[in-house]
Amino acid sequence: MSAQAGRDLLVKLKNDAGDFITLAGLRTKTLRFNARSVDVTDSESLDAWRELLPGAGTKSVEISGAGVFRDKASDAVARSAFFDQSLIDTQVIIPHFGIIEGPFLIASLSYAGTFNGEASYELTFHSAGAASFTVID
Repeated sequence: MSAQAGRDLLVKLKNDAGDFITLAGLRTKTLRFNARSVDVTDSESLDAWRELLPGAGTKSVEISGAGVFRDKASDAVARSAFFDQSLIDTQVIIPHFGIIEGPFLIASLSYAGTFNGEASYELTFHSAGAASFTVID
């Protein structure tokens, strides 16, 4: 696989019409997969090495991004989901790798602007249920 342009990684939100629309203006995007482990180490563990229970922890996905305002429609969907604290179906498309999709909650949303610069925003999504992964060939 060759190198990929970061701009091709897309974050999409499902709007009221049921269509996924790209969250416009994002300049940076980060996708984190997390898995909490369950420690089952006890006094009989070999040489006091930690032991973990396979398949017992919780899994989660976190999406974060920052950018500039470019599109009223995607901004309105994100803003509404945040202030309503409602779950929003979200997709992250990683070119030539896969699509992650599932329900997410916007955990943080911040706006900033300087006197002689552009208005910008940052947001963080936390998974709120099972996320699916589909391979892209």
